[in-house]
Amino acid sequence: MPTHPLENTNADALSRRDFLQGTARLGGALVLAMALPGLAGGRKAQGSVKELNAWLRIGSDDSITILVDRSEMGQGVYTALPTLIAEELEVEPARIVVEAAPVGAAYVNALNGGQMTGTSNSVTDAWVKLRTAGAQARFMLIAAAAQRWRVDPQTCHARDGRVMDGTGRSLSYGQLADSAAGLPVPKQVALKKPADSRLIGKPLPRLDTAQKVDGRAQFGLDMRLPGMLQAAIALPPELGAQVGSVDAAAAQGMPGVRRVLALADAVVVVAERFWQARKARDALKISWRPGAGARVDNAAIWSQIEAASSQPGLSALASDNVAAGLKGGHAQQALKNAARAFHADYDVPLLAHATMEPMNCTADVRPGACDVYVGTQVQAITQTVAAQTAGLKPEQVNVHTTLIGGGFGRRLEADFVPAAVAASKAVGAPVKLVWTREDDMTHDFYRPPARERVSAAIDADGKLSAWTLHIIGPSITSRFDPTVKDPFDSVIEYVQNFPYAVPNFDLHYTRREVGVPVGYLRSVSHNANCFAIESSIDEIAALLSKDPLRFRLELLAGNPRHLRVLKEVADRSGWGHAAPGRFLGLAFMVGYTSVIAQVAEVSIETGKLKIHRITAVIDCGLAVNPRIVQSQLESGIVYGLSAALWGDITVRNGQVQQRNFNDYRVLRLNEMPQVETHVLPSEATPGGVGEIAVAQVAPALCNAVYAATGRRVRSLPLAAHQLA
Repeated sequence: MPTHPLENTNADALSRRDFLQGTARLGGALVLAMALPGLAGGRKAQGSVKELNAWLRIGSDDSITILVDRSEMGQGVYTALPTLIAEELEVEPARIVVEAAPVGAAYVNALNGGQMTGTSNSVTDAWVKLRTAGAQARFMLIAAAAQRWRVDPQTCHARDGRVMDGTGRSLSYGQLADSAAGLPVPKQVALKKPADSRLIGKPLPRLDTAQKVDGRAQFGLDMRLPGMLQAAIALPPELGAQVGSVDAAAAQGMPGVRRVLALADAVVVVAERFWQARKARDALKISWRPGAGARVDNAAIWSQIEAASSQPGLSALASDNVAAGLKGGHAQQALKNAARAFHADYDVPLLAHATMEPMNCTADVRPGACDVYVGTQVQAITQTVAAQTAGLKPEQVNVHTTLIGGGFGRRLEADFVPAAVAASKAVGAPVKLVWTREDDMTHDFYRPPARERVSAAIDADGKLSAWTLHIIGPSITSRFDPTVKDPFDSVIEYVQNFPYAVPNFDLHYTRREVGVPVGYLRSVSHNANCFAIESSIDEIAALLSKDPLRFRLELLAGNPRHLRVLKEVADRSGWGHAAPGRFLGLAFMVGYTSVIAQVAEVSIETGKLKIHRITAVIDCGLAVNPRIVQSQLESGIVYGLSAALWGDITVRNGQVQQRNFNDYRVLRLNEMPQVETHVLPSEATPGGVGEIAVAQVAPALCNAVYAATGRRVRSLPLAAHQLA
């Protein structure tokens, strides 16, 4: 049996996951911007182009290009972020051409510490700096016109891409760009007040909708390059397995096959067409060397978590990184002295990201250079990984960010990049490598399983005197840096914003790795935290014979913003006035500097749960584009419904059992309830909306199920429970 035929890269021992070690904090180096076909008609500048700042280019033909440093994966950043510049620049968004920004210091998200798209803070991070960029450019264009006319700049103003003075003279931005680019950038500029905005706060249409509808917009799967070959990948059947030997004799003789390439933990087949590569991949005979993951299964995972539940865990109140944002007190003493005590465990399972566009990457490796065309949320890490694989310096790798058909945190990883780069290097031609749905579903970085153990004390006056949480599960942060001893940031996101007024509070975390690769999934630990907090608050309300809404209002009495959201969702949902046979469940959350509440309206019909309506109310500060905010809330609710109802990844003998949407269910069109979203007016700094709606769905549903049946659901998914 031949071993590693035709091309053997095992000498380099290239593991997909090895490339990620140590890259999470890397940045810098050159990445070329890529114009996104279809946006603003895909116009290209004719004539000279001047860069007024890191965000803005104006052509002599009056073309206006705005560089966006966040990946567009459906959340609307290619409309919201240009709107911030367009507002101060005094141009209509429809005139703008959008390009993906290169990697650079100007494009680092200060809130994340790197150039990445995640944690729902793209608009928050851009709120001041992009408006400032637009205002600076407008100031420079006005100054250039004033110099040409030899008048005081105060007598000039900008409107609709032109500078005008009081005499009726005007010059277009294109006519002024060359001279404006040579002027000093003003250090301080006045920004518009919200009341003066023409664009910000208005429900403007998205810039990319038409191109996505008619097919001009380009996603990773759409990439076509001259001479491009296509590739399929064979991944290990068990977690952590490595390539042992490969018999490629049958695959080599199949039509269109160009190369079989063995990596440390994968085998790549390159062919003229993808289906040829896929068929040849299936003809490979691979002997896999099992790793530690061969012994992993769900029973072992939950046995480890159960065993760790009895350990005291690391105290967040003793953590220098966390304690400043949390309330302390004497929770343990209050529990000992409680007139009544409450204890409950809330369990959440492994989840897959299940993006609609599977993982894919197109690479073109040439002597001294490499171009990578990929939908990624982490451009700098992608560049580093590609450079390591190609044997190049990072600045020799150009990363072209395409539109993304669903990220949800999956594309914060770069594990799908190295094989494409290695294949292109081996064959000397561009190669597009596509993972199948089964490849991705069985080789994801899954949302961690977790147990969240709540204890609460009720004093002799019937008041909630203490509330504690003990979280048990894997750490995502520690995967990137195994030396981390205080990995709270990825497991306590909602808890560190615990909103309820309780005099004694405590939080502990016991880290328990379970042998499954884990990663950031949309809303991350807000999901598990909110499920435990909002379920337990409902249960404590029932224990005290109090209405769940009124109980929350009492605990939030000192915070007008929170009360406003709760009262609004109560009014909008008809809380306390459900129709006969209908039941309501409530959930509330503070996260991503926003405040949100949801009410689920359900019934139990022939023993099955039917969801009729979800009502959501959010205070996200100033909504740059309320239409996009509503779309994001609706999207998050759909994602949350799929996870709450059916989401569950199971592992048996090291193998993930779910392979496609037939056994990893997502919400179908006929199952979609009515969704009402309400965005409260505000002039505060914009908060995050992309992930926040996901987390309240499960507790709102489970609290509604209790109202309907009297049964508490403390583990997900709901499909695992008999509700009749």
